Amino acid sequence: MYTFITNPNARSGLGAKVWKELEQILKEREVSYDVHFTKYQRHATQIVRDLTSDGMEHTIIMLGGDGTVDEVINGITDLSKVTLGYIPIGSSNDFARFFGFRSTPSETLQNILYSQKTTSINIGCITYHKGEKSKRFAVSAGAGFDAAVCHQSVTSLIKIALNRLHLGRLTYVGIALTQLLALKPCTVHVSIDGKEEVSYEKTYFVAAMNHPYEGGGFKFCPDADPCDGKLNLTIIAGLPKLKVLFLLPTAFKGWHTIFKGVHTFSCDQFALRSDQALPLHTDGEPVPYSDTMTASLEHETVKLITY
Repeated sequence: MYTFITNPNARSGLGAKVWKELEQILKEREVSYDVHFTKYQRHATQIVRDLTSDGMEHTIIMLGGDGTVDEVINGITDLSKVTLGYIPIGSSNDFARFFGFRSTPSETLQNILYSQKTTSINIGCITYHKGEKSKRFAVSAGAGFDAAVCHQSVTSLIKIALNRLHLGRLTYVGIALTQLLALKPCTVHVSIDGKEEVSYEKTYFVAAMNHPYEGGGFKFCPDADPCDGKLNLTIIAGLPKLKVLFLLPTAFKGWHTIFKGVHTFSCDQFALRSDQALPLHTDGEPVPYSDTMTASLEHETVKLITY
C-alpha cells in the first residue's frame, strides 16, 4: 500500500488542488492508498515517525516541496525499511532536479505506480549546539549566508507573491540580494575528515551538499551526487561583497567554482566552528543559530522510486 504525505499548502494552496487530481487517478486504477495531510510545520515528521515506528516496511509518496522531503526523512525510524516516491510541487524542487523529475504531477504519479526501479540514495545529518542536537537533510545543509536567506524566506511575503505567479524560484534571488548587503562575513574554522582545522576569514557561507542544487536551481556544488556515498562541501570566503554579487548568477551553471575564494571538497564528514553564532538550515528549512556544526552521511541509505 502507498502512504501519501501531502502538503495541501505547497505553492500557496496548489497541493490541495493537485491531490484532488491524483486521488481521482488512484481511484480509477483501484490503487490501495492512505493519505495524511500536513497541518503545521514539522507535522510530516511526526506522521512519518508514528507510521514507521512499527518496524515494518513502508512506501511513502511525498507530495510537496523540498521542505516536505526534509520533514519526511526526519521522521523515518529506519531508513533501510522505507521506499520513497516524490511528486514535486514546491517552489524550488531542488531534490527533484538531480533525478530529472520534470513531468506533471499526474504523469509523475503514474510513473511511480508503474516503475520497477528504485535508487539507493544517501541522507545527510548535521549536529549543532556543540553536538547536543541533530537533524537530517536530503539536499543540503548550510551555515551563514545561504541559511540567512532560508530564515528570511520562511516568513517572506515576496515568496508568497512569487508562488502565486509561479515564480517561486526567484524568491532566493530577491532575498539573497538584501541579505548579502546586510551580511557581515566572519571567520570560521573547518576540519575535514578529522584533519587539522583550516581557518577561513571573511566567510560568507559553508554548505554541505548531498545534491548539486539548492536555493531554486543554484548549482552550488556541481560534483555532488546523492548516490556516491560522499558529502560535498562548498566554502565561499575571502571575497569582497561586490565580487560575491557577480558570482551568484554564475552559480546557476556551476561556473562559480573556477573563481578564487570558492573552495570545494569531497569528504565523509566535516566539523565547523565559528567565532559567532551563525544561522543554519537543512533543505531550506531554518535551524536555530549555532557556533558549531558537523555534517556527515547516515550509515543507512533510503530507496527512492525512479524511472
